[in-house]
Amino acid sequence: MADGAGKAPRSKRTRKKPSPVTLSGSRRVPWAMIGAGMAIVALIGLIAYNLAPKVADRAETQKYVPSADNPDPSTAIAGVEKVDYPAGTHVQAPQRVAYDRIPPMGGPHDQYWATCTGTVYPAPIRSENAVHSLEHGAVWITYDPAKVVGDEVAALAARVDGQPYMLLSPYPGLPSPISVQSWGHRLALDAAQDDRLGQFVAALRRNPNTHPEAGATCSTVPGGFDPSAPPPFDPAPPGPDAVPITADPQSAPAAPMPTEPR
Repeated sequence: MADGAGKAPRSKRTRKKPSPVTLSGSRRVPWAMIGAGMAIVALIGLIAYNLAPKVADRAETQKYVPSADNPDPSTAIAGVEKVDYPAGTHVQAPQRVAYDRIPPMGGPHDQYWATCTGTVYPAPIRSENAVHSLEHGAVWITYDPAKVVGDEVAALAARVDGQPYMLLSPYPGLPSPISVQSWGHRLALDAAQDDRLGQFVAALRRNPNTHPEAGATCSTVPGGFDPSAPPPFDPAPPGPDAVPITADPQSAPAAPMPTEPR
């Protein structure tokens, strides 16, 4: 019998390949894993960097939410103009009102309110309708289309679009680029990024302490105000037949209030 007969064949041993060695003799550093980890850390840092100002802004805005101890937080906002207007007389289009401010922020107004359910109007709207919206607790943001364009208009629209008790419209000939109105309150601004805009909205939108009819509906009333074809804005000064700002609230009939859900 030949040598080795009946013996099991030897298995070949698998030699382990030595770990790659750098020039210095140490094992290769897993740069790919380190790079991925650094990318994750950088991403987390970027997210935190972007979120931190927004969280801070929200916390700052919360300081202006009305409460029993602070019924009108707008008193702490620099530049807010205040006028005490009683509930206004109702007029019927095309009747004008001789408002004492541009834009107006209270006083007699149309029997129908401008839809203010986060409505962005591309063209100027009739002031008398917008003032009625203010009486219901809305905030009306206006801008001069000759001074505010492009990204600034987009920033204002983004703040208003879809937000309850808000409306936005251009208003030619404003004394300032932007003017924000609530009933008996007004704030002139130079830029949409001004922090006071958010503070004003937080302090006065639907504030039951500053509006004659805060919380009344802002929805469209069929047969009243059509947001797709609103009554036209009249840039001319009101004539001698205009209703004075001091009109007696009892001198004109009021429009019926709808009972639809708000």
